[in-house]
Amino acid sequence: MTMRIIILGAAAGGGLPQWNCGCANCDAARAGHIPALTQSSVAVSADGRDWAVLNASPDIRHQLSMTPALHPTGPRDMPLRSVLLTNGDIDHVAGLLTLRESQPFDLFATAAIHDALAQNPMLGALRGDLVPRRTIRLDQGFDLLPGLRAVLFAVPGKVPLYQEGAVVETGLMGETTVGVELTAGGRRAFYIPGCAEMPDWLARRIDGADALFFDGTLWDDDEMIRMKLGQKTGRRMGHMPARESLETLAGIRLGRRVFVHMNNSNPLTDPRSSQTAQAVAAGWQVAQDGMEVTL
Repeated sequence: MTMRIIILGAAAGGGLPQWNCGCANCDAARAGHIPALTQSSVAVSADGRDWAVLNASPDIRHQLSMTPALHPTGPRDMPLRSVLLTNGDIDHVAGLLTLRESQPFDLFATAAIHDALAQNPMLGALRGDLVPRRTIRLDQGFDLLPGLRAVLFAVPGKVPLYQEGAVVETGLMGETTVGVELTAGGRRAFYIPGCAEMPDWLARRIDGADALFFDGTLWDDDEMIRMKLGQKTGRRMGHMPARESLETLAGIRLGRRVFVHMNNSNPLTDPRSSQTAQAVAAGWQVAQDGMEVTL
């Protein structure tokens, strides 16, 4: 049994190019000088027939159409069996509205994430009789697909933007931001697209894994402020800087290490940048749409 992981979308919310942004990266993507990226999502399978999608991005219709492994096999037969959510962020759940066409699949998430979805009446279009809501407890294994086990565990993060109040805790530990540990055929992989910091216990947990797909949202904590693209640091948005991850995870044993969820401001989105060269020299890959990792 082989674990296959396909990057459906490698960008953070807004994608690359972002519709309202004229930064150097977005202009380069529009001109075709660097690859365009859709919003964050991956697909995973243990047998090549049954597939799960981790996070349903707003670009999921395009992503599914560009991924032959997920194409229909009959008039209404799909290899998509389940969707798993790592948080309630808009760029991870808005694609559920695209998946409303009376197609059965299981929707896995923590109770807190399911509660956030339930507060939006539009998502009632995703029929409960066809898409059962599977509530998953933290640190308890479950079958995501035949032959594929998953465990959700809390990582430092924050509530979605639409749930923020006057005071925002960015290192919140609980059910609102989770990582996913996947195991199949003796192989182990982690998908953590949002993480505000790397405590020692988390580094120990991922040590020895065959693959890590990790939060690469910003290269520098203040890059959006410096580029006049926003007023928030990466940590304020619940993301540790990728530059810091190179050092923090340097001593961790990993078969593959891949940055995912890159913001349009991030120089890692430009394969020609010195930052990309630095990441590659440190043993990292930078995800691209359509990239496949087989374990």
